[in-house]
Amino acid sequence: MDSSFLRFKKSDYIVPVFTVLLSAGIFFFAGSPLYAGSTGDTVKVYVDGKEYASFPLNEERDIIIDGYAGLENHLVIKDGEADIVDAHCPDKLCVHQKKISRNKETIVCLPNRVVIEIEGKTEGYVDAVSR
Repeated sequence: MDSSFLRFKKSDYIVPVFTVLLSAGIFFFAGSPLYAGSTGDTVKVYVDGKEYASFPLNEERDIIIDGYAGLENHLVIKDGEADIVDAHCPDKLCVHQKKISRNKETIVCLPNRVVIEIEGKTEGYVDAVSR
């Protein structure tokens, strides 16, 4: 067997190195404020498409939201995060969603028609760029 057959050439390193650099770039970009949104300052609550209430994100609150058809959601604002901790809906998917604190993040409870959205004062927010 020819020993030159087992040697790597410079071109053999291009794809693995490019893949590692691309993966590292995506990993670091995903944690940046441009990707995740800036920290919000207001919690907006919508019921059946209409604004129900608005609360500052930096003040601790415990709120019962009267959703569609009298069903309730229990919203807790604490440590700069909003979270639905209990709901009177059959699937409770909204309870299992993560706490939200960044601009444009939402928690949705479809059976109760409740949407919790974080809004911030940041103008010119870019979440995607297209050409």
